[in-house]
Amino acid sequence: MQWTKETETQWTITPIFEPFNQTHDFGLLLGLCCRFYLNIHSSLEDSALLFRLPGPSMEEHSIIPSASDSTLIASIATPYYDSQEFHDSVVRLRRNPQRRKEKVYVGCGAGFGGDRPLAALKLLQRVKELDYLVLECLAERTLAERYQASKSGGKGYDPRISEWMQLLLPLAVERGVCIIANMGAKDPVGAQEEVLQIATKLGIGINVGLAHQFAIQRSGLSDHLRNVDGGVSVYLGAAPIVKCLEKYRPNVVITSRVADAALFLAPMVYELGWNWDEYELLAQGSLAGHLLECGCQLTGGYYMHPGDKNRDMSFKDLLDLSLPFAEVRFDGTVCVAKAEGSRGVLNPSTCAEQLLYEVGDPSAYITPDVVINLQDVSFQPLSDCKVLCSGAKPSAEPLPDKLLLLASKDQGWKGWGEISCGGHKCVERANAAEHLVRSWMEETYPGVNNNIISYIIGLDSLRANSKIGGLTRAVEDIRLRMDGLFEREDHAIQFTKEFTALYTNGPAGGGGISIGYKKEIILEKGLVCREHVHWHIMAARNNIMDSNDHTSSLKDIKQTSTDNELVSESLSAQYEEFLVPQTIGCPAPSGQQIPLYEVAHSRAGDKGNDLNFSIIPHFPPDIDRLKMIITPEWVKEAVSVLSNHCSFPDSDAVARRDLWVNEHVKVEIYEARGIHSLNVVVRNILDGGVNCSRRIDRHGKSVSDLILSQLVVLPP
Repeated sequence: MQWTKETETQWTITPIFEPFNQTHDFGLLLGLCCRFYLNIHSSLEDSALLFRLPGPSMEEHSIIPSASDSTLIASIATPYYDSQEFHDSVVRLRRNPQRRKEKVYVGCGAGFGGDRPLAALKLLQRVKELDYLVLECLAERTLAERYQASKSGGKGYDPRISEWMQLLLPLAVERGVCIIANMGAKDPVGAQEEVLQIATKLGIGINVGLAHQFAIQRSGLSDHLRNVDGGVSVYLGAAPIVKCLEKYRPNVVITSRVADAALFLAPMVYELGWNWDEYELLAQGSLAGHLLECGCQLTGGYYMHPGDKNRDMSFKDLLDLSLPFAEVRFDGTVCVAKAEGSRGVLNPSTCAEQLLYEVGDPSAYITPDVVINLQDVSFQPLSDCKVLCSGAKPSAEPLPDKLLLLASKDQGWKGWGEISCGGHKCVERANAAEHLVRSWMEETYPGVNNNIISYIIGLDSLRANSKIGGLTRAVEDIRLRMDGLFEREDHAIQFTKEFTALYTNGPAGGGGISIGYKKEIILEKGLVCREHVHWHIMAARNNIMDSNDHTSSLKDIKQTSTDNELVSESLSAQYEEFLVPQTIGCPAPSGQQIPLYEVAHSRAGDKGNDLNFSIIPHFPPDIDRLKMIITPEWVKEAVSVLSNHCSFPDSDAVARRDLWVNEHVKVEIYEARGIHSLNVVVRNILDGGVNCSRRIDRHGKSVSDLILSQLVVLPP
């Protein structure tokens, strides 16, 4: 091999021999590379790294196929590995960046880990201009799941990667569309190997790039994070992907944890010749990435609401949502769009909801590449399928000097149980069942009751009714759910046993019991200096010459998509009555009690243990009256019911709840002037956050409707 010193902090490693015969050979080489890298960075304690080889052992994720695929062994087992590079995360300007295009088209193929591959294929088919397709599939919840799976011998990367790639690769490679996916999670090398294997099975010659976190220096971490037992992931920016695109020109780029907006920003920087100090351009590009990152949430998904005349949509509209894409010019002009002829909705209202989604303070939305001021962002529709987005600017301090770090940490054991009750007095019977389980647990493990919460599905499981009329309506079909988060596994197991005992020891007419328990982890957040975070890029190619051998599979995929669209049209005809004409907003009435639904719309999201929801008036001038009502005190009262430990708290329990809320819950309210809206952040309200919350809605998504259900009286 050949070592080339590029700069004081960058070395390039180039193999000077034929392709490796086995994956294990590459692992040995990579180990030598890593040791060399440590030696050249061995100043004082800085050589003590939170270190992992960028891949699993051969036994865990071999790219050698099973016997049934023996005809492919030669192709899969001898991938070509290009030279690789290691860098720290200090921002360094690009050398003579080239403008390759006047404008670039970047699409979103997935907005979260559970998104629909067929929708991504439809975007590829419908939008011929696409240059890049981003699969944004990694969140705090899914990253934690990959850590847990890896510990138990499962895949450390997204297990659905084969499903996505089998469907998308034929058409993407044919069209020259580069796929960027953060599906590597904890094991990006394992993901790369699987993509190579899939491409080989499809008969497609492919180059798969890798851009991922390589090591973190312990000296850069705070004391409580230096000795973490689990994995550590840092939100990288766009630079590793840009470097990967420059060096390898890959068909696919696999990443570890990268900031969502940076996944989309990277191809803009690469293609349009931007540099890392052009913050105005980076702000606009990151705006586009933020709007795209949640997929169909921009184009009508998670928006339709029959109770809101301004957001009602037909079933046909929902059935044919288009994933969004952005058209970005070299001068920073950004348009977001959906495919021509698709349904759904793309307008300033859907853009406004996504703009404020999980951004916290809109005057300082922090990404690794630029801190963005979103306060003056505005949206101008150009057609039913295209919206011009302008007004994103860098904040006064445009570049964060530290990066966000997530460290996995054990958080005890979750135990849960559910039982259904129906008919006369079913709520009272569920209440009795809850008290029985709590009493039985106290007999065995005194003092654990504070670890348990309960709610009645069909009555108050989302706490959305507790402030708007109480729980007095008649119900005849409910389900009791109880969740406990315990320090010890035996506590969780005992809880499931006591819940099961309701079959013969509880009230009459209960059935359909389901129980479970599992280990829970959380991702603890911290900050780390850029110079202490190191990343690595490489690429590998399978040994297949470019050919048309995959045209048959491409034909099959297209036919599958066509068949699905025919089914969709048939289904749509049955639901035509859902079609409701869109109406234009008008001033909300004053001096009378009305639900907030009639004044505004909202979307809620989460960041760790914090809730973030927007208040977007249907009639923009109503914002001034809303600011007089939506105060921190008003918000606290509205969300306090989320902290109830049961469906029927007594006065003492309510007093304890209110005291806790006043001491621990903090409310911040920000204004987004460009869209005449409010963004509300509620700290410490999500029961520990998505990875350990005992609530049925771990993300707090339904809180938007809890808020909109509140009765308000607008001033004149």
